[in-house]
Amino acid sequence: MTSCKSAIKKMLPKTYLRKHVSHEIHVALIHFKDLVPMVDKYIYNDGTTKVLMSLTGTIPIIFKDMSYNIPICVWFEESYPQSAPICYVRPMRDMMILRGNYVSGNGDILLPYLQEWKQGKCDLVSLLQLMVAMFGDVPPICMQPHPQPAQASYSIFPTWCRSTIWFLASFDTLWFGHSGVWSVTEIVDRCLLY
Repeated sequence: MTSCKSAIKKMLPKTYLRKHVSHEIHVALIHFKDLVPMVDKYIYNDGTTKVLMSLTGTIPIIFKDMSYNIPICVWFEESYPQSAPICYVRPMRDMMILRGNYVSGNGDILLPYLQEWKQGKCDLVSLLQLMVAMFGDVPPICMQPHPQPAQASYSIFPTWCRSTIWFLASFDTLWFGHSGVWSVTEIVDRCLLY
């Protein structure tokens, strides 16, 4: 047994199927290097708590040809692998959850694979690979909207420049009398001179 697998096995509370669960987590860590095994208190909806094993970190997805890391947490109850793990999307402070078919408003991951979980036919790596595929089609999180950057970033300009730049932000060019066409960039540069 590798040292990683034996370390995971030692982390697991004795009530788990330690050999099986440590093997599945070890295989998942080979494929998903940004996940970390942890033992922590899990709080159920009714307020009760239990010390459970979890994998926490990010899984990589590709969305519109761009790579993103989706923060997740997968909790294993003592009955795992007979029962499905409890899975959440865990957004960072500057992110927000996008509720959809596979994610609830509070971050619960609701994949049919979890709802139809069968021991011997379902496993952790397949679950994580399915998350990658599904979240690549419909990401479960996005960055939170921030205040209009135009208001804050143009504060170094005189008042007349700020309103002019804000008005011109959606246009490529502007005519100024007979002097020709100025681009928005040229107007910003001229405002910087004041």
